[in-house]
Amino acid sequence: MAGPESLMSWKKALIPLACVPVIILLAYGFRTDPKAIPSPLVRQPAPGFRMAVYDAGELSLETLKGKPAVLNFWASWCYPACYEEAPLLESTWRKYKDQGLMLVGVDIQDKEANAREFMRRFDFTFPNGPDPGSKISIDYGVYGVPETFFIDRQGRITYKHVGALTPALMEAQVQAILKGN
Repeated sequence: MAGPESLMSWKKALIPLACVPVIILLAYGFRTDPKAIPSPLVRQPAPGFRMAVYDAGELSLETLKGKPAVLNFWASWCYPACYEEAPLLESTWRKYKDQGLMLVGVDIQDKEANAREFMRRFDFTFPNGPDPGSKISIDYGVYGVPETFFIDRQGRITYKHVGALTPALMEAQVQAILKGN
């Protein structure tokens, strides 16, 4: 029969073994891109929505029917990512609106005065509106800002991006929805 000393040394040997699952989990977490969470909405019809647009009436997914669209979720408190991508959103809108592209901003969990100041600062001319109660955000599965959805002419989500958009990504995705790819 083993004595108490051999039982203690056996337990001490288990301590390093107990750390192995934790180390494996940490290694996996550090290698995984947190922005790479797949969306079940990609290749599916975009959820319908209706929202008030700041100073411009109302907008709905139905009014976008037949048009390629970029739906961007943002907030004035989202720094630095929303501030980094704001000029790109406006320049994309100005470049492609005459080709039928719709760009729509959905302001989430924000104060109206702050949102209006953000839009003024970046000279937004594309439609933007608040998401009171976060209904649109919930329907699209948004878990942070910025998040952007690219919607084709048939109303299907073709791509979802989490984080600030880059010019190359924006150009590639806009070209894809304009061409119907």
